Amino acid sequence: MPVASQDPRRHRIVVIVLQLLVVSVFLTLFGRLIYLQIYQFEIYNPISERNSVRQQVVNPARGLIFDRHGDLIVGNEPSFTITITPLNFDRDNIPLLAELTGTSEEEITELVDEARTFSLHRESRLLRDVDFKTFSNIQENLWRLPGINHQVEGKRSYPSDARLSHVLGYLAEVTRGEMSASSFYRMGDLIGRSGIERIYENELRGDKGTQFVTVNALGRALGPFNQGQLDVNPVQGLNLHTTLDIELQRVAEELMEGKVGGVVALNPKTGGILAIASAPDYDNSRLAGRLDRAYWQAVNADSLTPLFNRAVATLQPPGSTTKPMMGLIGMRLGLISENTTIHCSGGYMRGRFYRCLRRHGDQNIKQAIETSCNTFFYALMDQIVTRHGLNVWTRMMNDFGMGISSGVDLTGEVRGLVPDSTYFDRVFGRRQWGLGDMINLGIGQGAMGTSPLQMAIATAVIANGGHRIQPHIVDHVTYAGGNIVPVRPEPERIEWMQPKHLKAVQYGMRNAVTEGSGRFYANLRDVAVAGKTGTAQNPHGQNHGWFIAYAPAEDPEIAIAVLLQNAGFGSISAAPVAAMMFEQYFHGEIRRPHIYRMMLEFEPAPFNPNRNP
Repeated sequence: MPVASQDPRRHRIVVIVLQLLVVSVFLTLFGRLIYLQIYQFEIYNPISERNSVRQQVVNPARGLIFDRHGDLIVGNEPSFTITITPLNFDRDNIPLLAELTGTSEEEITELVDEARTFSLHRESRLLRDVDFKTFSNIQENLWRLPGINHQVEGKRSYPSDARLSHVLGYLAEVTRGEMSASSFYRMGDLIGRSGIERIYENELRGDKGTQFVTVNALGRALGPFNQGQLDVNPVQGLNLHTTLDIELQRVAEELMEGKVGGVVALNPKTGGILAIASAPDYDNSRLAGRLDRAYWQAVNADSLTPLFNRAVATLQPPGSTTKPMMGLIGMRLGLISENTTIHCSGGYMRGRFYRCLRRHGDQNIKQAIETSCNTFFYALMDQIVTRHGLNVWTRMMNDFGMGISSGVDLTGEVRGLVPDSTYFDRVFGRRQWGLGDMINLGIGQGAMGTSPLQMAIATAVIANGGHRIQPHIVDHVTYAGGNIVPVRPEPERIEWMQPKHLKAVQYGMRNAVTEGSGRFYANLRDVAVAGKTGTAQNPHGQNHGWFIAYAPAEDPEIAIAVLLQNAGFGSISAAPVAAMMFEQYFHGEIRRPHIYRMMLEFEPAPFNPNRNP
């Protein structure tokens, strides 16, 4: 057959084949389109919408925290966060993302998997509080990293010189349990984990906003959707105004540096806490933003337990600081009067000999507080439990705020230990305990444990004329519109305390500072201080030093309780701390810097965490 006759036929065949191929491709695409649009509509429609418009949560600024003078003690500062939408992220880009962020591939893989577990479609935080260089690297390479984005958030800042770590607490990422319990929280959100950040979490956190953003097929933001008309602005958290005096707090923290113990200063009329410090403490600024894992591990591994708030949670025998309370109980029960004397010949005999520090001779309640005569209070405790029973004493000690929860707006408070018959039955067994287990309670020893907070409350009760107070950190909350909601609880009168009995005890406490063991450091020239030292026996090492005091004695404005563990006599360890705080509070400065320097250099005996809770 000639070649010319074959060309048109071959051409027609090629055309037909091409036409069939085009038709088949079209039919395949059309069939696939029908399948996706009709049969897979419920699966792919939400995804297609997300590919065009992304709904983003806008986190609110956390509420600010101020001291009693209106000075800012907790604020917010900008922080860069890298986010991920797992559905759009290619896992092959993990090495690149690790290189750009200076993070190991293992950590990035773990974070990506965690975000995928939370949600494939929702944007989650991947790395928070990255530095500006890392943020810039990500921003320049977004085109290479579909599914990765960035945003500017706020992190806590602490502009004051005081750390306030146990008071303010810290923030941490929410757990799965917390996300399940509340629809407010999403993966990566921060929540108050301790201190007032936790107690006032609902007030501080604010209300989230919503932003709709137009994105391309790669998930990259193109701009606001519908000019932002559907967006909802976030609402900043409420501001907290505390009762704290930041300068007094700074002095308290400096004086407690290098020691183990706690100090609480409060207003005896209102219960507002002016300063509260626990030693050792920690740096909460290193827990703000991205967690400093090495520091967090070091804090948790520290044998001195810096996270433990000794100001509200430690339980130590209060020693002789309970003698003023003992005097009030004895007078109320009619066992002694203001003028009743008990003879001290160096101790008290009841089954065995209970030793006093020296022979005081005849002592009334005023003198017994001034000289800290153990014999007087051994005999008084004997009469209380013999005539009225242990449980009467326990209930009356509870009225001073000892052995019960105070309701302070801080985390970690413990009830303390003021034993009753039920306690002794449980510990020793029924009828296996007796008078010998109770007499030591009269001088704050034995099966008894209190915290500096509880001793500050008890001191305030004596200072304010017999009113029970509830200690508190936050005075009031302010709303965006300027409305103020007070938090301050009202004091409550303790009916059994009589003015004449209080006057006798107050007189004894004043003399304890002018003539007794408090005279060395706490007797200020221009402010009348009333107080009581205490030295609690420690069978495992150096004794613990206590000091409670209030001032001015005639119209108290401040009550202080100091505990220094393993520091020896309270008169030379705890009392100088309170004295320096009084000077700062009343004069705005330290007027005896040599005592201040002495306490900064004061070194208690080594602390043994296995023997000293």
